[in-house]
Amino acid sequence: MVNNGTRRRWTLFDFALTLILGLLSMVLIYPVFYVFIVSFSDTASVARNSVFLWPKGFNFEAYRQIFETARIPRAYLNTVIYTGVGTGINLLMTAVAAYPLSRPGLFGRKFFVLAIVLTMFINGGIIPTYLVVQKLHLIDTIWAIVLPNAIWTFELLIIKSFYEAMSDAIRESAVVEGASEYRILFSLIMPLSKPALASIGLFYFMGHWNSYFLPMIYLNDANLYPLQVALREMLFFDVARQTGLTERASLAPEIIKNATIVISMIPVLVIYPFAQKYFAKGVMLGSEKG
Repeated sequence: MVNNGTRRRWTLFDFALTLILGLLSMVLIYPVFYVFIVSFSDTASVARNSVFLWPKGFNFEAYRQIFETARIPRAYLNTVIYTGVGTGINLLMTAVAAYPLSRPGLFGRKFFVLAIVLTMFINGGIIPTYLVVQKLHLIDTIWAIVLPNAIWTFELLIIKSFYEAMSDAIRESAVVEGASEYRILFSLIMPLSKPALASIGLFYFMGHWNSYFLPMIYLNDANLYPLQVALREMLFFDVARQTGLTERASLAPEIIKNATIVISMIPVLVIYPFAQKYFAKGVMLGSEKG
């Protein structure tokens, strides 16, 4: 019903729906919030499991100890480098590869598209891929992390669809002016594709930032480990105690672990709100044709 012609009156269904969504939001948010408050609590409170809604014995000791040791800051820097370089290569390679696939006149276009789509269901496997990386002498280098996954199939198809949805008049006008295909791509097509590139850039960023399997396989030097591998070791092998962090700070291992998790989430929490509008817009535009 409408009240005074302007405001909609709430029904029982509205209250029930709001209650359910509120409970679901709490279920999803509380684990993240719990990690945050534990990282600021003292050892005695964590040991007694008395931390529930707010930090007990509020302090920054865990964060101070993390940044005083070289292991976590070095892993954090490695992750920033791998993510930055990897995402840049991903975007460049994907944008360039999608352009010829979007052109109807490309010889063998259907075959190439089919071959690329098949990689979503069939791959060479871990061992053959590792042997290729090893033969190319990429082990213990940044290129072992960023080159094997330079192009993701799904993201390539998104950009391809986005290019196909563009008006042909844009490209034809550039051809009439004498622009080459390289000039059309880098000076015209890619600038107009910022929403789509931003959307897949978010996927690439998240993939690199959260990656631990490839670094765990291809990196043998602990000094090259990204943050996620260091965090995995800390969670499963109690590296916090092995590195002396808990003894120096008299902190429970759980506090160091949760503080490291909080640090790893910061870039994602900062970047995602700004990229969200491009994410939704880019995916929708990339799915439209004509």
